[in-house]
Amino acid sequence: MDVQTQSTSGAGGGHQLLGQVLKASGVIRESQIQAALEDQRKHGGLIGQALVAMGACANGDIAMALASQAGLEAVDLEQVVPEPEALEAVDASAAHAYGVLPIRIEGDHLVVALADPLNTAVLEDLSFTTGFQVRATVADADLLRERVLEHYGEEASIADAIRDAASAAIDGDAESAAQSMPVVRLLNSILHRAIRDRASDVHFEVYQDVFRIRYRVDGSLYQVEAPPPHLALPLVSRIKVMADLDITETRVPQDGRIEVAIDGRPVDLRVATLPGASGEGCVMRILDRSAVSLDLAALGLQPENEAALRAMTRLPHGIVLVTGPTGSGKTTTLYAMLSEANTTDVKIITVEDPVEYDIQGIVQVPIHDEIGVTYASVLRSILRQDPDKILVGEIRDRETGATAVEASLTGHAVFATIHTNDAPSTVTRLVDMGIEPFLIAATLESVVAQRLVRSVCTDCREDYEPDDELLAELGPDADFVRGSTLSFGKGCDRCHHTGYRGRTGLFEIMTVDEEIRRLIEAGASIGELREAAIGGGMKSLREVGLRAAADGRTTIEEVIRETLA
Repeated sequence: MDVQTQSTSGAGGGHQLLGQVLKASGVIRESQIQAALEDQRKHGGLIGQALVAMGACANGDIAMALASQAGLEAVDLEQVVPEPEALEAVDASAAHAYGVLPIRIEGDHLVVALADPLNTAVLEDLSFTTGFQVRATVADADLLRERVLEHYGEEASIADAIRDAASAAIDGDAESAAQSMPVVRLLNSILHRAIRDRASDVHFEVYQDVFRIRYRVDGSLYQVEAPPPHLALPLVSRIKVMADLDITETRVPQDGRIEVAIDGRPVDLRVATLPGASGEGCVMRILDRSAVSLDLAALGLQPENEAALRAMTRLPHGIVLVTGPTGSGKTTTLYAMLSEANTTDVKIITVEDPVEYDIQGIVQVPIHDEIGVTYASVLRSILRQDPDKILVGEIRDRETGATAVEASLTGHAVFATIHTNDAPSTVTRLVDMGIEPFLIAATLESVVAQRLVRSVCTDCREDYEPDDELLAELGPDADFVRGSTLSFGKGCDRCHHTGYRGRTGLFEIMTVDEEIRRLIEAGASIGELREAAIGGGMKSLREVGLRAAADGRTTIEEVIRETLA
């Protein structure tokens, strides 16, 4: 739950919201609360962050209000001097990773300062690693980071954590090894660096004589320092313990979830283990809400495409499909569209597998196939909840597609993802599922095909003019970049010497007009639909990508790799 909007019971039994606590103390006005709530509905995030960003209050005010809201002590780290014994109870890797500062020891209790008092995962982990009962106090987030750095110094590198773990005497029993402090510290370091580097996934891969750890950043994998092979079992076991998986079962894949705090903010980790010939490995998907912008303006859209997506959010009925390969940002686009539509007079319900990001004001329902809670069954139930707009995580079969069509025909706007190569081929995919062409023509309003391409690193970028050889290779597409100044990244420490940092979206938007509806009903081919869509103003993914390269946002190589000619 969004901790800065959660209501808590005060001494008098009432419920207090963060904004009302700040208002009661005279820090902000009601109009500022409403402005911050509107910003939160549009862009996600925490209301406290919105209030600070708009200049209504300071981080220190938020810390004091959070403390009051949770009934906890607020501490001023400008005045507090931590006890040496308390600092020694928490090692540097945990202090940096969790964003906590130990303050004092009171009997069997360790008192710590943190920015988020309701982040119970931090307190549970610290209790496990320190042996103390841990009690939270609340402090200003920025000052907290400064004090952690002051008392613990710079965070140790993964290489240091690997060296400490490799030299420690770790019991061979999986459960005991998983609770070894050097292993706990090593995993903390790995996850902290993954968050810092904006990784979407962490891969733990076990081979015959090698244990490899790789991060996926901006869609590409790169390797970090390799621990010795004997640390594979302890690390994977530690991950399984945290994800509440069966640590003794190594023969079958398992899936789990971990809620942790990294740098003082909650992060959701989806864990998937996989038995291999040389040992059990796993992949952790990182869902860091603070790293994702749920704002259409931040998606990298051209102005006309941004306007088109905003118009889709206002549709009273009909189906809008977003398509692309796994990891192309489809869900983020749909979240941004729903955030745009998320107002007090609109009811939005989603059905997802799984729910990736919580959005206040939207009812989100997770799928559980193993107990019969499927897309189609939930979608039918959703229709009885009087929604205005519905999000379907994925249309993957005829039953789900038919129910989405039914929802559209009964006056609902339906947003969903589907797996196809481009916008026009989506129609063929729906027909292949068994949905009648006349129903597709009657309900489909728009299809958005998208890709994510890596952005040129701004720290090491260099410009160049396209030569005749490059233009010849591009063929007819050369006109999109002819006369432009292109860019590439030489490679630097900030971009891990890849030349790229961050990603930008490419969007192909097919608006279903009367001509395309006629072609759908007539069973037209993908080529005929594409020709009609381009005639109606659609720009292909390749054209959009080359224009992005001409603007210096990405490279020709990235566009060619991610789009079809």
